[in-house]
Amino acid sequence: MSFLRQRVQGAAIGVAVADDPAALKTFLAPGCAAAIWRRQTPRAVQGWLDTIDPDSLPCGRVILPRSAVAQTVSHLCNISGLLEGSERSWLCDDIAFLAEMFADLMQAQYLRLRLEAVTSNACRKFHIDVIKARLVCTYRGTGTQYGISTDGSDPRRVFTVQTGAPILLRGTLWPAQPASGLLHRSPPILGKPACATNAVRAIRWRPLTACLRPCGSGCRKPRCPGRRNQRAASGHGIKPMA
Repeated sequence: MSFLRQRVQGAAIGVAVADDPAALKTFLAPGCAAAIWRRQTPRAVQGWLDTIDPDSLPCGRVILPRSAVAQTVSHLCNISGLLEGSERSWLCDDIAFLAEMFADLMQAQYLRLRLEAVTSNACRKFHIDVIKARLVCTYRGTGTQYGISTDGSDPRRVFTVQTGAPILLRGTLWPAQPASGLLHRSPPILGKPACATNAVRAIRWRPLTACLRPCGSGCRKPRCPGRRNQRAASGHGIKPMA
């Protein structure tokens, strides 16, 4: 994932907090850099998630039509060996709901879906992604951290999104001005007790343009990797993430 840190004059630094997902449309307003749906995972589901063997957590990356998210997540659960049950059904349905909501907001027909168990400090530095926007939901472990920075330095005050609460984040390719002055990161986990390893369960999406440019601008149509991934997804060529 590409990311950027730079000085931003008159940056968008607003963070909207909504108790109703319908209110997340504030994310599209000028000056809003992020939006959070304040919610909690049902207690029974959270208890189930926290006790799953890390090797059974569904992992994968795929570009797919918005209508195929539920089926794809269920397929990834089957690959990982996650047993069927009411809790798994809730997880699959919730991911599909978030994807549909995000696709509506971004007016995207295709999404890049990424499920991963974070096990390293690869994204420990504060940054802004070189994309249009993304939605991140941490289902297990410490949520995404964010803070304001208009000069490219680390935020002086750091906030942590609650586990189970989705956050929408603008990237540097967001078409409207001013640019975002909100940096984010995955919380550092190396150096913590062994029980913290594999703790973070993050689901991430970003919308794709009509040309399916998963790498952002500069993608030429004949070689667009999004087209190859799109065909793989439509043919159920889904592979677990290494």
